[in-house]
Amino acid sequence: MSTLQLPKTFDEFVDARKASFLNVKEYVENGGHLIGFLCSYTPLEVIDAAGAAAVGLCGTSNETVPDAEKVLPKNLCPLIKSTYGFAYSDKCPYTYFSDMIVGETTCDGKKKMFELLNEIKKTYVLHLPQSQQREYAKEIWYQEIKLLKEELEKMYGVEITDEKLRKAAHTRNELRKVQCELYNLQGQTPPAMKASEVMTTLAQGMFNFGAEAQLESFRAKVEEVKARLETGETSVSPSAKRILLTGCPSTGVIQKVGITIENNGGVIVCLDDCGGERTTKMLVDENADDILRAISDRYLEIHCSVMTTNEGRIENTKEMMKKYKVDGVIEMVLQACHTFNIESTKMKDMCEAEGVPYMKLETDYSTADSGQIETRLAAFIEML
Repeated sequence: MSTLQLPKTFDEFVDARKASFLNVKEYVENGGHLIGFLCSYTPLEVIDAAGAAAVGLCGTSNETVPDAEKVLPKNLCPLIKSTYGFAYSDKCPYTYFSDMIVGETTCDGKKKMFELLNEIKKTYVLHLPQSQQREYAKEIWYQEIKLLKEELEKMYGVEITDEKLRKAAHTRNELRKVQCELYNLQGQTPPAMKASEVMTTLAQGMFNFGAEAQLESFRAKVEEVKARLETGETSVSPSAKRILLTGCPSTGVIQKVGITIENNGGVIVCLDDCGGERTTKMLVDENADDILRAISDRYLEIHCSVMTTNEGRIENTKEMMKKYKVDGVIEMVLQACHTFNIESTKMKDMCEAEGVPYMKLETDYSTADSGQIETRLAAFIEML
């Protein structure tokens, strides 16, 4: 009989959350291992090679923010507060049953929150270089990945061999290719899907246990959408204005921003946040002599606003604007995310130079500004 315990407040949860808890509980009881992570910089291949499933833990709801604010300051990024709140209140099954959480020093708010999170659940923090430009940056990051590998080996009593790493890299590369197929379908005229369908598919896909399960899930979705396109079926109007959505992680604002865009005559054809095509299209060199270093190099190349300088992100967005033939760019910035907020000036300047209308939205996970955001989005799309 398993000794795994459910949270004391389990009976208070809605049925969907109860089902999630029972699902992940069964997975762990059957010998599965879970590692939670919070950022695109987390080297998932190393977790895969350790025999664990990597699950994204970023909070995407305002539900637990009041819980988090009992400990954390109110003027903090909603993603950080929501993430901590779900752990603090035992409301996230993936956090609750994770063996360990892997964090990273992408921002000051996160790295200090991880100190408190470690009191609830073992949290291992990767120390990320602040720039990709320094000659020593690659070596620093390689040593961080190596230390994580050693931590996982020690924790699980396994050896993470080069063979396991290559296999994991191949599976992750295949998964990224399939995800990019899904993104590329938005290049159609009209696009294959509404923004809400793309964003929900990405969010749901993260919670399959293991890369191979995720790969199977995304392949099925791509085939489903392709089949619909062959019959001419699409839920998007040919006259919908084509929007590139950039900025902070957008999962927590699917309702407030994504669906509002499509309800007002727009469609998101390119998701340009850290969970979108910009990061997904980057592959690991599976045939490199040093596979761990190849994994390390791939992740350090990610274009995030925490890096200085970060011209790669601006150049990539320019390419995506042309590839997806966008009518306008909307940048979504979470409140208190200073790096994206400041970098938005460069994004705005680039869009103006390219002759593409640009708008910045600064928001959080609450519904307090929903009316104002709908008014602004409707006016922007009508102007296009």
